[in-house]
Amino acid sequence: MRDASPRPAALARRRLLQAGALALAAPALQGCGSASSGPLRFWAMGREADVVGTLLDDFHRAHPQIRVRVDALPWSAAHEKLLTAFAGDATPDIAQLGNSWLPEFGALGALAPLNAWVAATPALQPADWFDGIWQTNVVDGQLLGLPWYVDTRLLFYRRDLLARAGVAAAPATWAGWTAALDALQASGIAHPLLLPINEFEPLLALALQQGDPLLRDGGRYGNFRSAGFQRALAFYLQFFRSGHAAAVGNSQIANLWQEFGRGSFAAFISGPWNIGELDRRLGPGRRADWTTAPLPAPDNSAQRPGASTAGGASLVVFRRSQRQDQARTLIAWLAQPAVQQRFHALTGNLPPRRSTWQRADAAGQRLIDEPRTRAFATQLEQVRPAPAVPEWERIAQEMQLLAQRAVAQGLAPLAMATALDARVDRILEKRRWMLARKAAA
Repeated sequence: MRDASPRPAALARRRLLQAGALALAAPALQGCGSASSGPLRFWAMGREADVVGTLLDDFHRAHPQIRVRVDALPWSAAHEKLLTAFAGDATPDIAQLGNSWLPEFGALGALAPLNAWVAATPALQPADWFDGIWQTNVVDGQLLGLPWYVDTRLLFYRRDLLARAGVAAAPATWAGWTAALDALQASGIAHPLLLPINEFEPLLALALQQGDPLLRDGGRYGNFRSAGFQRALAFYLQFFRSGHAAAVGNSQIANLWQEFGRGSFAAFISGPWNIGELDRRLGPGRRADWTTAPLPAPDNSAQRPGASTAGGASLVVFRRSQRQDQARTLIAWLAQPAVQQRFHALTGNLPPRRSTWQRADAAGQRLIDEPRTRAFATQLEQVRPAPAVPEWERIAQEMQLLAQRAVAQGLAPLAMATALDARVDRILEKRRWMLARKAAA
C-alpha cells in the first residue's frame, strides 16, 4: 500500500471509532461467512486488482479445481467496505490489505492466523522475506498475512548536482547529510531538500532509527518524550530552521518531477514508484543525473544504512471463509518467486522475498543488479514496522500535524513531544480499557 497521500485526520478518527465499535460487537456477530460454493472471492485494490487477473490465468491452469473471482476496490473506499463487510458477515475469502490495517482487523478477530500453515510449508519459510516487512504481519504473536509487495522510503537525489557541489557520494550519516545540504546551498540551491510538511513518513523513519519504542507499556501510552524521539525530531526540525528544506506541503509543489529535473531541489524522500515516474517524466537521457540511496544513519550508529519505514500490502484469509484451504493455496502460488517476478514486471511493485530479487528474468537480468532498485533492497534489509496497534494511523496523523505546528511556530522538541504524548494517551484510552478488561477476565 502506498501511503504517499496521508488521510485527513477526521477520516482516520471516524474509521478508528467505527473499528472500535465493531471490536466491541464482534463476539455477538455470527454468520455463515463466505459461501462454500462458487468462485473464491478475492478483493484487491488499485493497479494490483487489474494485474492479478492476468496472473490468475496460469493459476487456473495449475489448479483447475479452484476458480477465483477478483473484485476491484478503490483504495479510497476499501477500508470502510471491508469494515462494513465484516459487520455484515460478508467478508471475502482472501483480500489485499495495507500493512498498517492488519492490527485493526486482527483486533476485530476478522483474520485467520497463518502460523501453523507457514510452519508446515517449506516453500514459505520466513527467512526468505525481508524481516522488517514480515514483522508487519505479526500481531500479538500471530501471523495474520503474507507480504505481497513491499514499500519503503529512501533518498532520491541528483548525482550531478551533488558532484557539482563537491560531494562525491550520497551521505551515509546524519552529519554527512547536513554537510551535503550545506554544500548544495553554497552552490546556489536555496532549499536543496524537498520535505513536505504534510507527510509523516520522513519523521517516522528518523524516529525508527532510534532505539526507543514509539509507544510504551504494551502500546498503552505514547513514548514520544523519549530521548530517541526527541533526537529524531530535533534533526528533522533542523532541516527547516537551517533552510535546507522549505516549509511547504505537497500541494505547493506544482510538479515534483519537473522541479527535480530543473534542479529546484536536489533530493527528496520517496518510495519505489518514483523510479518509473522519473524515467517517464525526465526520459532515458537524464538517467545518469539522478539515482537513489538508503537513508543515512544517525552519527556513530551501528546501523548501516539508517532504518526506514516498512510498508506495502499483504494477502490475508478471512476467518469466516469456508474455503480457507483454497485461499491459502492461492496465496502460496502468488508468493512463488517466479510469480512475484512477473508481478513486479507488470506493476513495478517490489517483491518481499530475497530470492525473487536474485532471480534472473528472460533477458538474464536480476532486480538486484539495477542500481536504483538495489538501493531499495539494501534499505529493505533495514526497515522497521510501526507499532502494531489499531490506532496507529490516527497517531501518525497527530504526529504529522504537531510536527507541522512545530515547524511553523518554532516549538522545541520537548514541547512538541509532550503535546503529542498527551494526544496519543487520549487516543489509546479505549485500548487501555479493553486490555484491562481482557486481563481481568
